[in-house]
Amino acid sequence: MRRDKKPRLAIGSFLEDYTNKVELVQFNPDTADFSTDTRLLFDHPYAPTNLMFFPSDDTANPDIIATSGDYLRLWEIHDDRIELKAPLNGNKSEFNSAITSFDWAEFDVRRIATSSVDTTCTIWDVERQAVDAQLVAHDKEVYDISWGGVGVFASVSGDGSVRVFDLRDKERSTIVYENSTPESPLLRLEWNKADPRFIATVGMDSNRVVVLDIRFPTAPLMELKKHKGSVNAISWSPLIGRQLCSVGDDTRALIWEVVPAGFRSDGGEEVEPVVWYGATAEINQVRWSLVELDWIAIAFSNKLQLLRV
Repeated sequence: MRRDKKPRLAIGSFLEDYTNKVELVQFNPDTADFSTDTRLLFDHPYAPTNLMFFPSDDTANPDIIATSGDYLRLWEIHDDRIELKAPLNGNKSEFNSAITSFDWAEFDVRRIATSSVDTTCTIWDVERQAVDAQLVAHDKEVYDISWGGVGVFASVSGDGSVRVFDLRDKERSTIVYENSTPESPLLRLEWNKADPRFIATVGMDSNRVVVLDIRFPTAPLMELKKHKGSVNAISWSPLIGRQLCSVGDDTRALIWEVVPAGFRSDGGEEVEPVVWYGATAEINQVRWSLVELDWIAIAFSNKLQLLRV
């Protein structure tokens, strides 16, 4: 996001051992090609479950990338190297509980929220490198987490629910959706930062993307069902607010125009994607660029591609 850096992406390997890596790659819009620098490659214990740059374009902020896995880690980026700045461990026992995901608050860059298999969500103050709050969020593993506003976040879990939390009252949460398939976990969640009325979520082994309007909890606003395989990741358009990209095992990336004026899908009318793209393998990850708003990055097999919308 930084104004003083060329367009770049962070990519991580997924190997079921302790020898994973994270690499920063630069994209040249003039040649439509990626360039790499071996000095901007670092070892990562276990496969990283999420990667995020410091969410601000203010060049006065340090150039940092955060990663999650067994711990939340902050790494400082220099021109010729990347150094570990701090490993953040919120475990209260000697045993590590894997961090499944995290979200770095754009509106309060001191705060990172993490989700964990130990049923907890933890709010970190990255300036103090200390825990701000830790709360038992669900009855089972928490798989994803997303900020929705100042002090407000949502999470999804193996218990099949989407829960919304307000840090002003840490003892309570609001269940805004429960998976219609009993005993079926919800794995992915993204709160629409451009229009915080809306949350998108995806269940395990499901070809559906469920879009929620938090003003009307429990009943989905829309169910997007045109994938022919399990959906693996979702990403809202950062500023437009009504576009959502989903990717899945069917090798397709679909872009949806969500919530047209006056429309509410009750399941009788199926929503069609406005654009789709076919890759050559199952697509595992998608990110809509916060800087170049017509760029979407997808990852499949051992490949990274940028799509122009």
